[in-house]
Amino acid sequence: MFFVDTIEVAGLGNRSYLAGGERTAVAIDPPRDIDQVIAAAARRGVRISHVVETHVHNDYVTGGLELARVTGADYLVPAGARVSFPRTSVHDGDRAEIDAAAGLTLRALATPGHTPHHTSYALEDNGTAVAVFTGGSLLIGTVGRPDLVEPRLTEHLARAQYASAHRLATELPDDTAVLPTHGFGSFCSSSQAEGESTTIGKEKASNDALTRDVDAFVADLLAGLDDIPAYYAHMGPANATGPAPVDLTPPAVADAQQIAARLAAGEWVVDLRNRVAFAEGHVAGSFNFEAEGQLATYLAWLIPWGKPVTLLAESAEQLADAQRELVRVGIDRPAAAATGEPRDWAREGEALSSFPRATFATLAERIRDGVVVLDVRRASERSAGFIEGSVHIPVHALPRRIHEVPEGQVWVHCAGGMRAAIAASLLDAAGRDVVAVDDSFDAVGQAGLAVRTD
Repeated sequence: MFFVDTIEVAGLGNRSYLAGGERTAVAIDPPRDIDQVIAAAARRGVRISHVVETHVHNDYVTGGLELARVTGADYLVPAGARVSFPRTSVHDGDRAEIDAAAGLTLRALATPGHTPHHTSYALEDNGTAVAVFTGGSLLIGTVGRPDLVEPRLTEHLARAQYASAHRLATELPDDTAVLPTHGFGSFCSSSQAEGESTTIGKEKASNDALTRDVDAFVADLLAGLDDIPAYYAHMGPANATGPAPVDLTPPAVADAQQIAARLAAGEWVVDLRNRVAFAEGHVAGSFNFEAEGQLATYLAWLIPWGKPVTLLAESAEQLADAQRELVRVGIDRPAAAATGEPRDWAREGEALSSFPRATFATLAERIRDGVVVLDVRRASERSAGFIEGSVHIPVHALPRRIHEVPEGQVWVHCAGGMRAAIAASLLDAAGRDVVAVDDSFDAVGQAGLAVRTD
């Protein structure tokens, strides 16, 4: 008997896994906050005997090194990965015994493409593969992107990704469960997962990497690649060096005077409340990154790396959850934090800032008044259709390009509202007259707005 438990890392769109038998287990691609992996093992009543990495990750800081240290597990890392800490180097075909009594072993399968050294691991039950942990190789309905290592290697890795997908499809039984790390919102995926689970057989019937010829597959894969989050540049080096343990204790408490001082010093003060509450009233100069959204991805993408950040939260629980998300991407310690509501965070007599929210129907009524329409979606989204006359600056580029936004009242939109709220807060902090369009882009046509696709 064996088990596989999925550990969701929803904010980053990733998954980690714990797999094993009655006594021992292996952790695959663990997140940096390892306490949840240890808790999963405790619930199963198993000892973590092995920790494995499919590759040196580009989108988050791993917890693998620390988990292996804490548990005494053998730390397996692909041999081709250039890392500077003690580990067990894994080569193609290597096997690790996970639970002898249960007949469970882990077999390494070289699957380059997402990175040159990428390795998948087949979980074998008495010699038969029952699951394969594919990391950033074969995903659900897609594959991991091949452009995160070095631009000159991108096409080579795309072709390697194709070959790796075919290797898995050829060597593993059709009913083998495919368990990827990426594809559930992660920007490490070339496109997003189509469903929650899959098998080798299902992928053979539907995955472009397995149903198309290599040239067509590679051409479309390369054409569909989108912007790379800026913070990815810091993740690989952190993982290669060996991440330090995390500190999730509450940060220093900031009062209204300290918050004002940090804003005056040019530091980032981030309000974690939902976008509706933020628009209604917030400390002037603060930015809105919703705790319930992709907090870690977008804050790490936009903030100048290393810039001190102060977090404003509704509750201690919201603050703790945000800290946990941020350590996963290397934002280790907030400079300070405060909980409560905006009136608690502003100095006595200091007015709160606010801005209106609207729908696309309301924008359609006002667009002839000469308002500025700012589209902050990614280029790939805009290519499918955009409001005629709109200005395009992706939200992740807005901090450095805010001077390009034309004068006048700015109506900012994205695809659903979250990124528009971030952008609106940036514009509001810069003193611009802004309206956040909090609506689905699907409503544009119904609202009567002219849409172009060129």
